[in-house]
Amino acid sequence: MKTLSNKIVKKLIRKKIKISFAESCTGGMLSSIITSVSGSSKVFTLGLVTYSNKAKIDILKVPKKIITKYGAVSNECCISMVKNLSKISKTNLSVSITGIAGPNGGTKLKPVGLVYIGIKKGNKIITKKNLFKNKNRISIQKVTVSTVLNIIDKII
Repeated sequence: MKTLSNKIVKKLIRKKIKISFAESCTGGMLSSIITSVSGSSKVFTLGLVTYSNKAKIDILKVPKKIITKYGAVSNECCISMVKNLSKISKTNLSVSITGIAGPNGGTKLKPVGLVYIGIKKGNKIITKKNLFKNKNRISIQKVTVSTVLNIIDKII
């Protein structure tokens, strides 16, 4: 991940793209990986760890009805997180992550390892639903961060 994060920061600097993150189940790991790269301050604007539903509602302005109807781990919540992060941060590239890292908290409909990734570049939003199976908490967090880095690398 270290070499990929170095490559991404260099690309972001070269293309003058500012980036921001709203993380839930990764707990700041993505922000940490990017900020461990020298020069990242030129492109990294904001990283929020909105772990609780209250933080998603109060800070990211995710409508309470989205969380009530679909849950915090949903495509709808992920989209709302990334849209509002983009407004708050005013960055060209915004990323949201929400999921269940486990080992508890999973259900039949939303098992441990279910992670939604939202990316907003300009006016375009893409979301990716992932199901990282047979992994422990830290593995789910790491594979999520790795997946995000690979997506960012492809789209910038």
